[in-house]
Amino acid sequence: MVTRYKITTLTEFIIQRQSEYPHAKGALTRLLNDIATAAKIVNREINAAGLVDILGAAGQDNIQGEAQKKLDVFANEMFITALKGGGECCAIASEENEKVISFKNEFSELGKYVIAIDPLDGSSNIDANVSIGTIFSIYRRKSEHGGGTQEDLLQPGINLVAAGYIIYGSSTMLVYTTGKGVNGFTLDPSVGIFCLSHPDMKFPEKANIYSINEGNYIYFPDGVKKYIKHCQENDPESYRPYTSRYIGSLVSDFHRNLIKGGVFLYPGTAKNPNGKLRLLYECNPIAYIAEQAGGKASDGFRRILEIQPETLHQRSPFFTGPRWMVEKVEEYMREFSPEERKS
Repeated sequence: MVTRYKITTLTEFIIQRQSEYPHAKGALTRLLNDIATAAKIVNREINAAGLVDILGAAGQDNIQGEAQKKLDVFANEMFITALKGGGECCAIASEENEKVISFKNEFSELGKYVIAIDPLDGSSNIDANVSIGTIFSIYRRKSEHGGGTQEDLLQPGINLVAAGYIIYGSSTMLVYTTGKGVNGFTLDPSVGIFCLSHPDMKFPEKANIYSINEGNYIYFPDGVKKYIKHCQENDPESYRPYTSRYIGSLVSDFHRNLIKGGVFLYPGTAKNPNGKLRLLYECNPIAYIAEQAGGKASDGFRRILEIQPETLHQRSPFFTGPRWMVEKVEEYMREFSPEERKS
């Protein structure tokens, strides 16, 4: 006798969750489906990248001054097109664009939501065939009509409606939250459907991984240096010494740590006092997911989600993982790097 398993697709899951909100009209459901559709197309291009002329640099820099890869440009255009056409989103802030992209057409200017997105996180690893991803966060617009504005995007993370990421790796997964737990869906490439594979994701209680680019050790604040030494001490009761694992792609590092248990650290340095990760596109959405998975996210002194963004491309130091691990980082930062709080 063949055992039959109930497969829950992303669309089915979103619709089921919609019933928990009696006043919902399906706009967020359609928006999440638009993101999933664009992700499938980006995934297809990533998988074919070695066979077509899409790998390598595009010959220009983004607003951050970083060389854009061809897949960066493709992914950015694909998500913008999908979200504009869907009609539920009135504006997008992308890591790849200097200003907010405001949708002023009959379909989108009435949209209730705005989105901040990193279309292709970890793109410096593209040519090395290392896992990369997309990070997105969704807010309710604050303006009342017309296309969305920059003020609609400059909201603290506590105002998030939903956030998630797509990781393109040995399998492609979409992980998201609407503030009621974190759920992961794996793409079945044979039928092009995301299926629920990781329900109610939580950081494991036993965690023994730390993820940081130790090549920059000399530039780290004293608190981070002391924490790294703490990670390397021998104390079996607290699972130490920890294992060092660093990929260099936020989505990949965070996803592994969410599954296996670990803390991710990207501090400010002497060269980059505010770190390199962007508050809107990377820190806020990952922090929202981390908290919903039972973890914590901090800049070393403050809760990430409570930081009021002042500019679209604002950067922030970033520490995230199981609550007790992040709190230990904060303890060392307050004790050994008090001057960082003033910067």
